[in-house]
Amino acid sequence: MTGLSDSRDEPSGGPRDGPVSLSAALADAVDRLTHLWSDAAQSASLRLSPHQLRALRILEDEPGLNLTALAVGMKIGLPTASRLCDRLEAAGLLERVLHPHKRREVRLLLTGQGHRILDEVAVRRARALAVVLGAMEPAEREALGQGLQGFLAAHDRGTRGRPAPGP
Repeated sequence: MTGLSDSRDEPSGGPRDGPVSLSAALADAVDRLTHLWSDAAQSASLRLSPHQLRALRILEDEPGLNLTALAVGMKIGLPTASRLCDRLEAAGLLERVLHPHKRREVRLLLTGQGHRILDEVAVRRARALAVVLGAMEPAEREALGQGLQGFLAAHDRGTRGRPAPGP
């Protein structure tokens, strides 16, 4: 066979639900979800960049990280992380606190305002997503839920580290 599709993908003239076709549809859905997510975040009381939101989420998940750990977690340089934290601190979302046992280390902690803005963004995103899900037919929502469970299960089984199938 001279076609470019994977043997597990759709046969010529067959259903278009093989991995390659489905990955294109999923990429489109992720792109639209990203826009929905960004729009919801931008309508919050304090507009933050996706980079700033990501830093706040990391610090929410791991309170007390130092600047180096945040930079590594975000895969950015130390100077970039430092400027990012300067802006978040100036906005009242982050505070730098001396480590209680290590004199030279500074811990990064969210302020109450930092937690509140993350909560607000999460609520706005959930509402925006609920509007889209509400426009779907019940059977479509159920199929989506089952498909997402299958995707997560496959991901957890270890497909994350494998290279994608080639053309």
